[in-house]
Amino acid sequence: MKVVVCVKQIPDPATPYKLEEGTHWLVRPAEQVLDDTDRYGVEMGLQLAQANEGTVTLVGMGPTGNAQGIRQALAMGADKAVIVEDDSLRGSDALTTARVLAKTISEEGYDLVIAGTESTDGYSGVLPQMLAELLGAPALTYATSVETDGSKVTIHRQTAAGYDVVEASLPAVVTVTAGVVEPRYPTFKGIMDAKKKPMETKSLGDVGAESSDTQTVASITDAPERSAGRKIEDEGGAFNEIIALLEERKVL
Repeated sequence: MKVVVCVKQIPDPATPYKLEEGTHWLVRPAEQVLDDTDRYGVEMGLQLAQANEGTVTLVGMGPTGNAQGIRQALAMGADKAVIVEDDSLRGSDALTTARVLAKTISEEGYDLVIAGTESTDGYSGVLPQMLAELLGAPALTYATSVETDGSKVTIHRQTAAGYDVVEASLPAVVTVTAGVVEPRYPTFKGIMDAKKKPMETKSLGDVGAESSDTQTVASITDAPERSAGRKIEDEGGAFNEIIALLEERKVL
């Protein structure tokens, strides 16, 4: 079984980020890390591939840099990586990204595509569904559990009331939530092996895709600072003031 996991490198959230002058696009340094949400997708892909005698290919788009994040996913156990990097893709929106990934995945071949629900530097939450539509495959989203026998895939979809059981024939696209599995830590052997694994960098022309209009950020403003709260001195009747305040806000 051929499992493809969508991965993304992002600037380390623990370090200050910068925005480009004029475009307001996020500056992506050479040293980036694997998006934390993708670690769950990689682990899920590895477990399903192992259970079905399959392989795991990582597919992503964006500046490769020193590939620290991609190497991390390879060190976890993925077999290879294919990254599309092209200057014309700077500032791409979710639809453009989905088109490029769909072309790349189709070229690689797949039985099952796994992705996180959304990236932590974009939070659009729509790319996997767009990808499924472009691939002509069913989208099984918000999975808290994933099983496959090589011909169909079954998930538990997270809901406000619990979960739904959703099933579809392969090929399919599945998005996983945090906690679907516990991601493994790369071993020393895995880290050393990752240096020898194939990591292909392709251009738009290589995958037969085209760039389209990029996102335009008109302006940015700082989030307003939180104002000071109201302080109530308790001299025996503070509860009356609290009740009155809750009634005023229609909480009671």
